[in-house]
Amino acid sequence: MNKTAVLLLQMGGPDSLDLIEPFLYSLFSDRDIIRIGPGFLQPLIARFISRKRTRKVSEYYKQIGNGSPIRKLTEQQALELEKTLGEGYRCFVAMRYSKPDTREALAAIRREGISRVIVLSLYPHFSRATTGSSLNELERELRTSGKGMELSYVRQFYDHPLYISALVEKIEQGLAGFGDRSGVQLVFSAHGLPQSFIDSGDPYLDHIQATVRLAMERFGDVSHHLAFQSRAGPVKWLEPSTEETMAKLAGEGCTKLLMVPLSFVSDHIETLYEIDIQYREEAAALGITDFRRSESLNSSPAFIACLAELVRSAR
Repeated sequence: MNKTAVLLLQMGGPDSLDLIEPFLYSLFSDRDIIRIGPGFLQPLIARFISRKRTRKVSEYYKQIGNGSPIRKLTEQQALELEKTLGEGYRCFVAMRYSKPDTREALAAIRREGISRVIVLSLYPHFSRATTGSSLNELERELRTSGKGMELSYVRQFYDHPLYISALVEKIEQGLAGFGDRSGVQLVFSAHGLPQSFIDSGDPYLDHIQATVRLAMERFGDVSHHLAFQSRAGPVKWLEPSTEETMAKLAGEGCTKLLMVPLSFVSDHIETLYEIDIQYREEAAALGITDFRRSESLNSSPAFIACLAELVRSAR
């Protein structure tokens, strides 16, 4: 049987503390995310920034198990997806800033003699900083190692009914933890992006807003808010920030808050440290006494069913 490869694109993360600096260097070297000075100088500047930030970032990772779980979680998603799709498919993982990288994933596909590849971005909401960067890296590698490959692409799925259902399932489970959901404030926390990206036509914000609107069609009795986390640097980022939103809600008397990680389909530093530790501490200091987070999608059967449907309908 001629098999089809499914190539799952994800950001990646450092598996251990000694991989934090190489991870940060890869991140800050990527001009699809950030342009620091002229192109020929960016690697030098990225080296300086990554060395400077490693000690601080290492402290965060130490609090979530000395490394990111995203490789393990993504490989588990690939395994579950392969089981769901059946014997005609093989799933491979390509991380943008860590291992296994795009070159290694393509080499593994070639070793199995597979020529048809469905490229599946694990970012539900398209941005040139995420899916765009991963696709650019894929195109660079295909120029030298992609001869004879037939490719199809799934670039986004922010409004797919099965994705919305998987997200709603996690929100419902999170709300159930409060017992009485009256008075619960639901905060969708999406990864931030410089405002300049949106101003230049990036569709990310539109995609995020559409996901929130579709999800909230199932929760008409709950107050909700959209905020953005993980901002960095002096430029203007999407607003409001998650921290500002929590402070505003606390000032209005909120004591029960459910944080919903949006644009993340796997647990990693932004959920396990930024939300679960940093924001939880900030919420307590603000007087929000019942702070919870809905689970990430990870390998939930509903989310795997969504990915399978995306693959089967890929053109």
